[in-house]
Amino acid sequence: MGPSTLIPRAGVRLSLATIAAALAFSGALAPAQAGARPRRASALPYPAGAQRPRRIAKLGEFARGASAGGVSAEPGPAGSSPSSSSPRVKRPGHGARPKRPTARRKPKPGLHGDPARSLVAFEEMQRYFAIPGSGLYAGEPYSYLWPFSQALAATVSVAQMPGQSKTQLAGDARELHARLHGLERYWGPAGQTLPGRAPAEEEPAEGEEPAEGPSFTATMPSYNGNVVPPGGISYYDDNEWVGIELMRLYELRHEAPLLEKAEQVMAFVMAGWSTDQKLACPGGVPFSDSPNNTDRNTITNAPAAELAAQLYRTTGNGVYLQFAQTAYEWVRACLLQPSGLYADHIRLHGAIDQTLWSYTQGTMIGAGTLLYQATGNGAYLYQARQTAKAALSYFTLSRLESENPFFASVYFRNLMYLDSVTHDPPGPRLAQAYVNDAWLHRRLKDDLFVFGSPPSSQLLVQAAIVQIYALLSGPASRYF
Repeated sequence: MGPSTLIPRAGVRLSLATIAAALAFSGALAPAQAGARPRRASALPYPAGAQRPRRIAKLGEFARGASAGGVSAEPGPAGSSPSSSSPRVKRPGHGARPKRPTARRKPKPGLHGDPARSLVAFEEMQRYFAIPGSGLYAGEPYSYLWPFSQALAATVSVAQMPGQSKTQLAGDARELHARLHGLERYWGPAGQTLPGRAPAEEEPAEGEEPAEGPSFTATMPSYNGNVVPPGGISYYDDNEWVGIELMRLYELRHEAPLLEKAEQVMAFVMAGWSTDQKLACPGGVPFSDSPNNTDRNTITNAPAAELAAQLYRTTGNGVYLQFAQTAYEWVRACLLQPSGLYADHIRLHGAIDQTLWSYTQGTMIGAGTLLYQATGNGAYLYQARQTAKAALSYFTLSRLESENPFFASVYFRNLMYLDSVTHDPPGPRLAQAYVNDAWLHRRLKDDLFVFGSPPSSQLLVQAAIVQIYALLSGPASRYF
């Protein structure tokens, strides 16, 4: 089918047994207000603490081609270099500066190249950021859900790597158990009172937290942005990242509670759909559940479509497919730019932030691919390929390296998932070049990776590198 034969229509009504009331969606997906002036490119709306550096790198700490983990620093695909993995060393007490291990294990059998490097980066992530016995990661005092969700994704991706020994697989299972234990610390029940955020005409500056507004009561359970208690605002995209990983884990382990929790996340997201017809380009999932939030984003709607498509594939519930189509079409109607790329978000009165991030393109590529697989409608695949073509032209390696690696990891995952369907693989080549460069130029002697200016380590950074190496090590069919 051609691109004009898309099936989904706006105005559908969806319901789930887990949602008390029917969820009404927009009656029409009208384009954003004509003539609305684009807003300046703005700082990320995530809490500033989520990207606060844990350590600023010093010049003498870089590996500079030497390997601290016994893995050759020569770049190359899986199988091109010998390997070992950093030992599992207990992290010092929270707040103390970690000591570097004094001894390393012999190379682990059977793993080379990308899989070995993924394990090296993973074990350093655990050594440096994990708080032993808690299932959590260091932050303020614990990490926000956003970085935690990516550590979860890294753990799932490592567990899915082929070629691991029984001992390694047993270690993967223990790590998965620890992530799930930590994840539950973020779960906030309905009825909790949370601090709101004040509406603002201007977005916060780089590193500045939005002003607090009146408190509000959460109407549905969800994963909060902070460990509960005290909890906090729930971000829809963070819940979607978690839901996607829960579905990947369900496909791996077929444990009913994983599917149940993913459906609860989906119910929270669906209930967040905007029903205010007075908004410019009505509809869409907002950035957070704060009542004063006014932004509706590509990155809260495209991953929602991906999660809904996963759930439809597993459950056969057509409500999920309808929602996936509706969320996907809303982004295309409201945030697709003439360049073929997707803008960041639309604000209350129709002003569009035209900032381009790699992960927003990636999630729309992935959503289109998943919808093609769910429906057989070739228009979705055509649109995914068109977005990939525009993104590959715009997001050069240097441009990707200017972002936090989290964005690139999401982009690569979705691009490679499309490649697995079209059998036209530019994604793996670009992802391989990206991590090869990171290994040579952004790796410290203790196998922490640093990005930004000044170069610094973050849980988000380390988890992203783990993911990219792990994704390159296994079949794309396991990405969603």
